[in-house]
Amino acid sequence: MPPAWLGRSSLEVAPDLLGCRLVRRWADGRQLSATIVETEAYTEGDPACHAYRRETVRNRVMFGPPGYSYVYLIYGIYHCFNVITDRDRIPSAVLIRAVELDTIPPWLVGYRAEKPTRWGAGPGKLCLLLDINRTLTDLLLTPASGLWLEHRDIDWQQRLEAGEIDFTQTTRIGITQGADLPWRWYVTASKAVSKR
Repeated sequence: MPPAWLGRSSLEVAPDLLGCRLVRRWADGRQLSATIVETEAYTEGDPACHAYRRETVRNRVMFGPPGYSYVYLIYGIYHCFNVITDRDRIPSAVLIRAVELDTIPPWLVGYRAEKPTRWGAGPGKLCLLLDINRTLTDLLLTPASGLWLEHRDIDWQQRLEAGEIDFTQTTRIGITQGADLPWRWYVTASKAVSKR
């Protein structure tokens, strides 16, 4: 996925990322591909955005060009993965809230006790599943970095256009500022959505 495609407002990119794939490749050659099923948008002037007050060492990547990763830690335990959007110097990002694995490779069988559809059901869970942490922040999302995005496949897009796949738009989760803004989207029928 070219960075230019992400160079739009997070409010446009967030729903457009549903059905796209987040791919992770490790140095040993293992690879996981997961379909994005839930996103949240954060943009300039948004009180819930990490870049709302000013540029800092932590949020610096949000002020850069689109197509980069922004990974941060919440509650001192869970990582959250974001995709930088919009133009350079316009702080804007999409939080990937949930993914669903396309297939389960043999080396991942028995990963968790819960159903595989729930393995990526939440920002912290998907980062655990894909081994995403702060060492992967401020990376250009390309295969060379080991973490990248791919557009929806043709079948998924056709099902969406035929009305077989629906999206739900609602308010964001786990924030106190800007909690009334309907800037969360999810694939309505997906069992991997973090919260309905």
